[in-house]
Amino acid sequence: MAVYTDITDEELAGLLADFDLGAALSLKGVAEGVENSNFLLETEAGRYFLTIYERRVRADDLPFFLELLRWIAERRFPSATPIPDREGRLLKTVRGKPCAIVSFLSGLAVRRPTAAHCREAGAGLALLHLAAASYPGVRANDLGQAAWAPMFQGLALAAEDLKPGLAATISSDLELLASQWPRGLPQGIIHADFFPDNVFFSKGQFAGAIDFYFACVDALAYDLAIALNAWCFEPDGSFNITSARQLVAGYESLRPLSDLERAALPVLAHGAAMRFFLTRLADWGATPAGALVRPKDPLEYERKLAVHRSSPDLVLFGAPMSKAGA
Repeated sequence: MAVYTDITDEELAGLLADFDLGAALSLKGVAEGVENSNFLLETEAGRYFLTIYERRVRADDLPFFLELLRWIAERRFPSATPIPDREGRLLKTVRGKPCAIVSFLSGLAVRRPTAAHCREAGAGLALLHLAAASYPGVRANDLGQAAWAPMFQGLALAAEDLKPGLAATISSDLELLASQWPRGLPQGIIHADFFPDNVFFSKGQFAGAIDFYFACVDALAYDLAIALNAWCFEPDGSFNITSARQLVAGYESLRPLSDLERAALPVLAHGAAMRFFLTRLADWGATPAGALVRPKDPLEYERKLAVHRSSPDLVLFGAPMSKAGA
């Protein structure tokens, strides 16, 4: 979340006039993430989030995202639910940009997840995959493996400036991932950004997830690999095997992995690290002046890439010992 586009009191009142939410009482920008402009909105009817869609989010994709949120909410997955206006429309416009109002989701994100949090998060991710299993919408992963090499063509100099010799290392990684990327894995709707700041807990238990604006159809195990990278690395760059084992165990408590999925986790985790390294590198020098935003350090994911490169089977320790062959 972030703020690129601010809005006036008059613009907010004009937007709310189409809803049965009463008048605005407060509007506060939220300085997290790098994708959209987000506000905590309080009205006479309660608390909500207002999102103005900015970067990477194509207007044509927004119905997919918003209907997905409504779909999983109807199947009791805890998430921020889109609020329709009086005519039933979920998607609105402010300052010429698409926007939506969603319900406020209770709970707190954790900055330093424990192994217990990881188990709960894994179960929450599986719950999401099951809730979204029959969603009829389709959206390709435009940040999937096929997009990484073309994306890097415009970022090679930035990588070299970030760390001498890095451009050649990333190029080598991309060739390896292209040759080893798994095919034929079970597919479905994935969150694709299941990071600790997008997951809420209440009294230590999974309470819901937000920020579905990378959701797409891809391998379900790839979503788990993204989560392994996001939840199971320590601040010093080391991989926490205990947390990884708990994350996978939580996931498998609701949706067991196939042998093919489990065997693919190393390359999927390597690829997931590449995806977030590349988008962070692109964002690093592209944040507009004056935006209320904190771009995320691409070197964090460069270090994770190095771990996967040197110890490609490490994430298999996240599976139960008998299944991982450990």
